[in-house]
Parts: sequence; structure tokens; C-alpha cells
Amino acid sequence: MSAAATDRLPLASLLVLAMAAFITILTEALPAGLLPQMAQDLAVSEAWVGQTVTIYAIGSLVAALPLTAATQAVRRCPLLLAAIAGFVVGNTVTTLSGSYVLTMVARFLAGVSAGLLWALLAGYAARMVPEHQKGRAIAIAMVGTPLALSLGVPAGTFLGNLTGWRMCFGIMSGLSLLLMVWVRIKLPDFAGQAVGRRLSLGHVFTVAGVRPVLFVVLAFVLAHNILYTYIAPFLAAAGMAERTDLVLLVFGVTSLLGIWIVGVLIDRYLRALTLASTVVFGLSVLGLGVAGGAPDVVYAAVAAWGLAFGGAATLFQTALARTAGEAADIAQSMLVTAWNTAIAGGGIVGGVLLERLGVGAFAPALLVLLAATLVVVWASRRHGFPAPVGVAGSCAATPDRWTGAQP
Repeated sequence: MSAAATDRLPLASLLVLAMAAFITILTEALPAGLLPQMAQDLAVSEAWVGQTVTIYAIGSLVAALPLTAATQAVRRCPLLLAAIAGFVVGNTVTTLSGSYVLTMVARFLAGVSAGLLWALLAGYAARMVPEHQKGRAIAIAMVGTPLALSLGVPAGTFLGNLTGWRMCFGIMSGLSLLLMVWVRIKLPDFAGQAVGRRLSLGHVFTVAGVRPVLFVVLAFVLAHNILYTYIAPFLAAAGMAERTDLVLLVFGVTSLLGIWIVGVLIDRYLRALTLASTVVFGLSVLGLGVAGGAPDVVYAAVAAWGLAFGGAATLFQTALARTAGEAADIAQSMLVTAWNTAIAGGGIVGGVLLERLGVGAFAPALLVLLAATLVVVWASRRHGFPAPVGVAGSCAATPDRWTGAQP
């Protein structure tokens, strides 16, 4: 077999995972564009409907670690199918429910499924390719995330206005069923961990490099979510309230560009890309803080922010997959926990800053978080975000596929 053939990525299989990521993110974020309709139909306030997003994140947060640990021995394909089936059930119940309480239960179940699915995706993608292609494979598997945010949520909101919010969740159930068929046809199966090779959560947490990556995830994503969650009041203070949709579109488009750049370069420049993303995000925050009242500056800063954030999930998941080796799924469940903690923390911390100090406090708070991120990435040059050694793909530079150790 030729080298070109052996280096060809299994795109059809990786796109299955990308579709899974798309459904996961869209299921989580869809209520944000349908708040008025859902509130009226379920006879509660929009603020209460907003908690359907919170309960989803809580489901992911509490389920990722214990479920991933408990299912280490289960074959990967059936486990992935079970997680997707959770979306079928959760979205179907949401579609049919006339009760706010039942809707919240369904959303929690969908969040539990999301926690398990997120813990599986990066490791699944990495196991389908040789070491020197892991980063690119994970990038393709993660492309569903920015697509869901930049295209899926606006499309869902538009469709909801035309046909009603229930139709949107019904379509999500249908897509999930189709995805289960696609998984059965195209996705390879992998064995779970043998009993003698399973690792405890505590052991994985102490693996060199795991904690720095988790800290970077928490700090970077917390900074992002403070700004993203409260972008509307931030823009209102800048006199751009009516341009919120356009600003978010700019963010979405450049985030797609960001994930493309990361996908092309990550296997050789993971450390440099992580440092660059942090610096670019910091510069965008600085621009918003210093000259956030100028529309041109806002658009440029938001474009830079999207560019920096678009490939962040891929960078962090690849770093953790390489660092954790055989314990990649357990480590990814920790990443899911850190990520969802940052989402919840962004709402809480951003709300406190907004209420007590106003939007002017956002930039200093974000710069502190990003400075800490930069320091930890820079210090993790041996484990976590290692400096490149040799030429990517060469025998001397290729780590062992599962342990991450140099031969």
C-alpha cells in the first residue's frame, strides 16, 4: 500500500463524529433562539426557559466523569450509540412535553448523554489514525461545534419562527436517529479497556501534563464564556445593541476559519497554536476594553476572538489525548467537566461583574484569566503542551500511539 493511501484520513468516519458534535452543541444551544416561543407554550418566563440550557450543562457536568469511568470496559461503538440514543429520547420528550418540569428532566437526560459523548469523541477520532494525524482527525471530528454555533442556531431560530419551536426539537430527534444508522454503517468499533489496564480518576489526574491542560481549559473557556454570555449588554453599552446578530455572525465565520487553520497545522505546531490563540484572544479583549465604543474596532476584535476560539477545543482535546495516552477517554471526561464548569462559571462570574461593576470590568477580568493561561501553557513545554521535537511523522519524533512515550 502506498504512503499516500496509508496517510489518507478516514473522512467518512470522522464526519460521523463531527455530526455527533453538531447535534450535541445544537441540542444544548437551541433554546437560546427560541426563548419567547417556549416560554409562552410552557407558561413560564423566558428566564426560566433559559434554565433549560443550564440544566443541560449540569447534566454533562455531573455525568461525564462517573459514566466514563464506569464504562471503560464497554466497546466504543455500542457506547456511542447509547449516548446518541439519549439525544433521541431527550429531544423527543422535549418536542411532545407540555410540562416545564418534564422538559427540564428531558434536557437533563440530554445533557447526561452529551457528557458521555464528549468524553468519547476525541479518543475515538485519535484511535482511527496514526500518531502524526491525531490532531487533524480530532479537528475534523470537532468541526461540528463551530458549525452548530455559527449556522445551526441561527437556522434553528429561523425555522422555529416559521414552524414553531417543537418542530426544531423534532428535527433534532430525526437527525439523531439518522446518525445512529450512519454510525452503524461507517464507524469502526474499538474495544474498551481491559480490566487490568483500567486507570482510576485519581491516577489519570496525576499524569504529568493533565493538570496544566485542564487548568488552561478552565481559564480560557471561562474567559470566553464571560464575554460570550453577556455580549448583548456589552454591545448595548457600546451603542451596538441592534448589531448583536451581525457581531455573532462575524464571530461564527472567523471561528470556522480558526478551526481550519488549527486542523491544518496542529500536528506540528500544537504548542505554538495554543500560545498564539491565547495571545490573539488577549489582544481582542484589549481592543474591546480600550476602544470598544468604535464599531470598526468591535468587529475587528470579535473577528480575532472568533479566530482564536474556533480551534480551541481541538487544541485542548489533542493536547490531552496525547498526554493521557491509554487513559484518553477518562482524561477527556475531565475536560468535559472543566469545560462545563467554565460555562456555568461564565454565567455566574459575568453576571456578578455586570451587576456590580458594569461591562467595563470584563476586559480586566478576562486579561487576568488569559495571562494565567499563557503562563501555564508556556511553562508546560515538557508535558501538556510540549515543544516539537524533530520532524512530525518521523520515527525519531513519533511517540508511542497509546502511551505517548518516546520510543
